[in-house]
Amino acid sequence: MSPARVTTLVTLELRQRLRNVAWYVLLGIFAVLLLGMTALSVVVFGDLQESGSWMYSIVVYFVLLLALLVSPTLSGNAINGDRDAATLAPIQVTLATTAEIVAAKFLAAWVTGLAFLVVAAPFLIFAGIVGAVAPVQVVVSLLVLLVEVGVVAAIGVGFSGILARPLFSVAASYLTIAALTVGTGIAFGLGGAAVTAEVTNTSRYPVYAEFGEEQPFDENSFTCGDWETYTYEVPRYDLVWGVLAANPFAVLTDATPASFGASDQPDDFFSGAKLLLRQSQIPPEMGEQRYDGCADPTGMNFEPGPTSQEVLDSTVPTWFVGLALQLVLAGGLLFGAWARTRTPAKRLPPGTRVA
Repeated sequence: MSPARVTTLVTLELRQRLRNVAWYVLLGIFAVLLLGMTALSVVVFGDLQESGSWMYSIVVYFVLLLALLVSPTLSGNAINGDRDAATLAPIQVTLATTAEIVAAKFLAAWVTGLAFLVVAAPFLIFAGIVGAVAPVQVVVSLLVLLVEVGVVAAIGVGFSGILARPLFSVAASYLTIAALTVGTGIAFGLGGAAVTAEVTNTSRYPVYAEFGEEQPFDENSFTCGDWETYTYEVPRYDLVWGVLAANPFAVLTDATPASFGASDQPDDFFSGAKLLLRQSQIPPEMGEQRYDGCADPTGMNFEPGPTSQEVLDSTVPTWFVGLALQLVLAGGLLFGAWARTRTPAKRLPPGTRVA
């Protein structure tokens, strides 16, 4: 593979994209949306120093969301669109190999998706500086975002080489991304609700006498109520949490380092989402549960649960597994695009235009 030929093909592809006025309209709309979201974040969170970290994480999520929505449109017809326009065959008869053509299409689509990150850069810098976001959090979140944009671009380019019709390849790209994002979330929710465990809770509580001005309240003056037993079902999300591993938002959330304040509250959206994601790995309390409120009527012997950091330390990070699955999917689609695009072709789909 020649880097010079790939660079030339990428340059030609980007020049064609830059001539499209709609591309600049999309970037302008994205900038306006970021500006509005930044203003709303300042209004909601108040102090800029407190809202900066939240604003930063929200902007990163928003960039990823827009990349997932826009990239399939920009990359889903990269190969079959050129074939329909009769601009692919002239390139295939040059010294450029099929692998170089597919690689150039992928890189051009990746760079196009990263343009949204360039537009978001001023907002990210502003939020990062004002909110004193940790440098490691900035570096990791941006690196994962760069890779995720590349995965989405590879999915679109791969389908554009495998499928003959641009409409079908764009639709297939959207369906695949929907399966990774919305589909994994639905599977997680329905799977946890479908797999349940039975819990039997037996408890009693102190019953205090009426008190008023003549009869002051005495915390030690009570009678024990009757034991009550009830049974209910709890979802087993700990058995299905693995389906979220390949979700792009879950990968970004799990890979970004978390930070918590003095009151054990998350400092940003990354930390809160990561805590919820990791808590789904912890099995719920099952079987027979017994609580005697009369043994500790004041609640002084209450044992607090694990802290947020203890929850993260006791659970398993999965971002690298999800990212590996995404890379395998993207690489497989690109390989399929290479196999269907290489020349000379032994068989072509009916109605396929060659030149």
